[in-house]
Amino acid sequence: MAEKMKYTKEAYNLLVERLDWLKNTRRAEVVHDIEVARGFGDLSENAEYDEARTEQAKVEAEIKELDEKIRNAVIIEEKEIDSSVISIGSVVVIRYEEDDEEEKYVIVSSNEVDSDKNHISNLSPLGKYLSGHKAGDVVNVLVEGAKGVIINNYKVEIVSVDRAGKDD
Repeated sequence: MAEKMKYTKEAYNLLVERLDWLKNTRRAEVVHDIEVARGFGDLSENAEYDEARTEQAKVEAEIKELDEKIRNAVIIEEKEIDSSVISIGSVVVIRYEEDDEEEKYVIVSSNEVDSDKNHISNLSPLGKYLSGHKAGDVVNVLVEGAKGVIINNYKVEIVSVDRAGKDD
């Protein structure tokens, strides 16, 4: 049985939208590309046909993956969440003790990570150690390498905690 994954309602909806697009739009485009490529002649030496078939395999694999994620999704209900405690969907501002720099992160499930937007997983070292804490707490973050060896150790102060969607 596949592992249940937690999603915000917004993230779940994005998965459903992507799956819908793949099944109802992209899949048809790829089938059309295959039909066009067949018209180019001998399939054994037809690069366009090979490329279209490869794309079809990628689309079908992503459809299968999204089906599985949606089937095993657990949607986090905002009304059930204590917004003062860090969890998936929290927008967190922290201050690194070593250099007094502040950084803003959004805590997300592992399937929603986007480093360009500072969306970090609740399973990452920082996300894991921040989860369950509140503004004002000082947290010691341990980063483990292979075989549980500590490769980094630092402290952060939680400056503020809010919920995603307000101004993230």
